Amino acid sequence: MINFIIPFIVLILVVVFIHEYGHYYFAKKYGVGITDFSIGFGKEILGWNDKHGTRWKICWIPLGGYVKFFGDRNVFSEADQAEILKKYDEKQRNRLFTLKPLYQRSLIVFGGPLANFILAILIFMSIYMFVGKDFTPAVIDEIQKDSPAQVSGMMKNDVILEIDENKIKSILDVSKFITMSTSKYINFKLSRHDQEILLKVKPNIVETKDLSGNKIKKRMIGIKLRPYNNEVKHIKLGPAKALFYSINEVYFVTISTLKYIGSIIVGNGDSSQLGGPIRIAKISGQVAQFGIVPFLSMMAYISISLGLINLFPIPLLDGGHLMFYSFEKILGRPLNQKTQEGFFRIGMFLLLSLMFFATFNDLKDLGLF
Repeated sequence: MINFIIPFIVLILVVVFIHEYGHYYFAKKYGVGITDFSIGFGKEILGWNDKHGTRWKICWIPLGGYVKFFGDRNVFSEADQAEILKKYDEKQRNRLFTLKPLYQRSLIVFGGPLANFILAILIFMSIYMFVGKDFTPAVIDEIQKDSPAQVSGMMKNDVILEIDENKIKSILDVSKFITMSTSKYINFKLSRHDQEILLKVKPNIVETKDLSGNKIKKRMIGIKLRPYNNEVKHIKLGPAKALFYSINEVYFVTISTLKYIGSIIVGNGDSSQLGGPIRIAKISGQVAQFGIVPFLSMMAYISISLGLINLFPIPLLDGGHLMFYSFEKILGRPLNQKTQEGFFRIGMFLLLSLMFFATFNDLKDLGLF
């Protein structure tokens, strides 16, 4: 159990700290007063005050964090600015988040998800520069009898060029693109005797286990791969190329996640793969046993997920606040408190439903259901 808890806490502390620091950075940049910077919720474990009066603290429940701005009383503060003006003098008003220009408030809110994306890019860059990135072309070495690959017309020694219009730069990309596909058919571009061939393959959905022993439903087409000319190309990249491929990876994960969530909404996706804190703790502990690089890679993917989810237009999330600011820009004034309260009730219901569903999947994964 301790092998799961420690990596999980390290992962969450880093990812949440970076997210909240994104809010903190832009708030300080625009002169907003900050009273609290908290990692976790609930009772404080340890903390200290800096010279600006901000209380930095770590709390008992490590499932998030927050930055509290000077003068904040509730999430509807934007709706009662006249009352705020009476309460604070001119010097104090300059430190109030709710009185800052709309673009500054938007950047402060967007700063959290932005920091998560930047963290992921920096992690991938470090891996590509100091460990290397694989650029081994993928060649089909074996095809299972009566498999989707054989039915579609794939042959031994075919070189896989593209999957769903994603270029295959590495033998590792093949499994990734097949797994992340959401359509009924997967489109392949192959090279056979110097000719390009386009094929559609309908994968089988097979229940299997990943390297850590976790049950997963996986798309399988029935092929085994080998490196082109049996040569593995693992190359350490320079900063510019590492940055390019890092941004490309973050973009791919973001788009794939959105497609996956979209497939669940329309009823085509496998919702059993949604997980919560228990599954993250279990997987982070297992991945940590494989070494620092897989653990850092997982941290990058979790950071992308946190940044992306927080941009969803759901009240209580950063995206919900950005949605309200969009209304404010269009209407020329903030939404009234009653309207905001209605949105926040809907947001709370959606978040609690998602948490319940993810936790149920976690418990089912542990064999408790």
